[in-house]
Amino acid sequence: MSDFHGIIFAYGSVNELGELVKTRTAASLPFCGRYRLIDFALSSMMNAGIHDVGVIMQRDYQSLLDHIGSGKDWDMGRRIGGLRMLPPFGLPEYHRGDYTGTIEALNAVSTYVRELRAKYIVMVQGNVAANLDLKAAMRHHIKSGAEITAICTERTPEYRHHRYVVDADGFARRMIFNQTTGGEGLASLEAYIISKELLITMMDACAAANHYHFHRDAIAAYLENGGKVNVYLHPGYARRIMSLDTYFDASMDMLKPECRAEMFPPERPVRTKSHEDVSTYYGEEAFVTNSLVSDGCIIEGEVKNCVLSSDVRIAPGAKIENCILMRGAKIGEGVILNSVIADKYASVSAFRTLMGSEKLPIVIPKNSNI
Repeated sequence: MSDFHGIIFAYGSVNELGELVKTRTAASLPFCGRYRLIDFALSSMMNAGIHDVGVIMQRDYQSLLDHIGSGKDWDMGRRIGGLRMLPPFGLPEYHRGDYTGTIEALNAVSTYVRELRAKYIVMVQGNVAANLDLKAAMRHHIKSGAEITAICTERTPEYRHHRYVVDADGFARRMIFNQTTGGEGLASLEAYIISKELLITMMDACAAANHYHFHRDAIAAYLENGGKVNVYLHPGYARRIMSLDTYFDASMDMLKPECRAEMFPPERPVRTKSHEDVSTYYGEEAFVTNSLVSDGCIIEGEVKNCVLSSDVRIAPGAKIENCILMRGAKIGEGVILNSVIADKYASVSAFRTLMGSEKLPIVIPKNSNI
């Protein structure tokens, strides 16, 4: 749909994710074994027919660049249009720290936004685990005649979030900021369809007032001036990954058939970077139950309720339960792990025991050994 241009915000590292985002953004976190979180945003765009997409980055984006490449895996590797990676280039020298908010990130790539030929901008967050039906949301937006549509969920997030209070006509004229629990209204997934003209107006107004936040500043002013926000309700699974426990919980949710069905409907496939791995090898003593196991693994121990990326090694006698093991992790003989996240190429020496919890999983940093 040439009238629509996609923007994915992939700049945030989210401090609450700790060691997992020490050298990567939250959007490039491995998820569900073979995917990265940003795969869901890119695939949602692809499935909606949006092939012109800008990805806003800021720092620690090497893994993001390695993963996305030219965008060909999402049919965005095109000579004209296609995927554009957008590092910061529009901010003054005196403000080159972390982006304070979404509006500031947009103003950092202001020239790019202004030169777009599309009539509408579809904006999504790169650290949301959700398979959004953007095509349905776009139809809903056009039918409503609104300048802006917010994509929301009825499910209450665990983190601080904004909620839109929807009137009988399907529009929101009021927003509740920074909720920590459930309450009135629908929770924002911080995904929007907005006219380019309105977006640039908001960017300019916020820049003039030294404001940085899309919700707190731009949307709040829009509503105060009599504007109304059309609301599209996302019916499926959705979690914004904002902390270690939300990342762990969302990963464990993918072991539930009903959650997987909502994340991977056949009509909206999720694509990722192509890998050519060999099949996983299961030893004679291997026992695997209720787990997602990627290609290229060697499993000779017990694995229960786990998510394994490619090239993971589980030695004989090891017992792994409720764990997330990223690419190349090596678990030694007789090791016992529960509620552990092992980053890429981490290893655990023989006969070690590590016991975390659902709310406080243990993280083994990338390339480290315990």
